[in-house]
Amino acid sequence: MPLKNDRYTYRVTWSEEDQEYAGLCTEFPSLSWMDKTPEEALKGIRKIVQGVIEDMKKTGEEIPEPIVSKKFSGKFMVRVPPEVHRNLAIESSESGISLNRLVGAKLSR
Repeated sequence: MPLKNDRYTYRVTWSEEDQEYAGLCTEFPSLSWMDKTPEEALKGIRKIVQGVIEDMKKTGEEIPEPIVSKKFSGKFMVRVPPEVHRNLAIESSESGISLNRLVGAKLSR
């Protein structure tokens, strides 16, 4: 029985090492499910996540909030070497835009 509010972030990728598809869940990084088809890998990881959540409820553990439900401010700090900062400042000045706008555009590519 699938979770009613299963809003977690899933991904299926090919594992060259295992020669199978790996189903993954971002909010539960220690879990995975290997299968021969991507569809079965997705189905498997969703089932594993459901079981883990049921166990967490029974033991009173805090269940991870889906990333999609989190509120983001749009702000975060990034440390770069001084020469990178200088080059970005020059590029933004030459482009006539703020450093913040330049870096935001580069990150969104």
